[in-house]
Amino acid sequence: MTPPFYRIFPRIMPWRKENDRDGETGAAIPVANTGLAACRGWTGAELGRYGKGPGFVAPVLAAIGGVSGVRLKKSVVMVGMMGAGKTAVGTQLARVLSVPFIDSDEEIVRAANRTIAEIFERDGEPFFRLKEAQVIARLLEGPPCVLSTGGGAFMAEANRRMIAQKGVSVWLRADLDLLWQRVRHKSSRPLLHTANPRETLRGIFQARVPVYALADIAVDAEADLSIEDMARRVIEALTTRADVLEGT
Repeated sequence: MTPPFYRIFPRIMPWRKENDRDGETGAAIPVANTGLAACRGWTGAELGRYGKGPGFVAPVLAAIGGVSGVRLKKSVVMVGMMGAGKTAVGTQLARVLSVPFIDSDEEIVRAANRTIAEIFERDGEPFFRLKEAQVIARLLEGPPCVLSTGGGAFMAEANRRMIAQKGVSVWLRADLDLLWQRVRHKSSRPLLHTANPRETLRGIFQARVPVYALADIAVDAEADLSIEDMARRVIEALTTRADVLEGT
């Protein structure tokens, strides 16, 4: 039985009426509310047929935790400031799209067997940036995934060029106050180990925002949005591009 999407998601499909018919097959669209479980296993093409443009599929994907037949064609690279939510949102996004989530910082830590702070202290930031670029290049050569990068990774032109060639960059755009609220109590941010970490964060923010603006897609982060809501925003933005998701 065809799931009655217009009843399950009334705010998404308010134009669906009783006794509507499928435009392709002419079959009547049932009105019984069979719930979200009925949508599982449907392909992106089937979802799209009962929707109204790409904006319909994304909320369904986020609501039911993935739909078969929707394939990520290239890696989604999360960029932005520390505290923007790249890891949390990226993890949820990967779950919805049924692809691996990889954190470039974690890959660096694993390879070096040291924390980011220890690498900065012992070898300096230039060494760290070199290793970061090498890790990102390696990961972009692999199967499509959701890749979260460190806050400074996108600042390097070579990294931006690699990401543009092999993936799609998504900037999680958050304001300074939100970022500070999220990072002020964390000791794992070596760049903020200063006498005035908020002013340091402000300086980094002002220097990096113009470069983050070069990303392929920008998605606004807000304090009252859940991780699931943020992942849904990212998916909605990705569906506006023809080269990222197949089956929508």
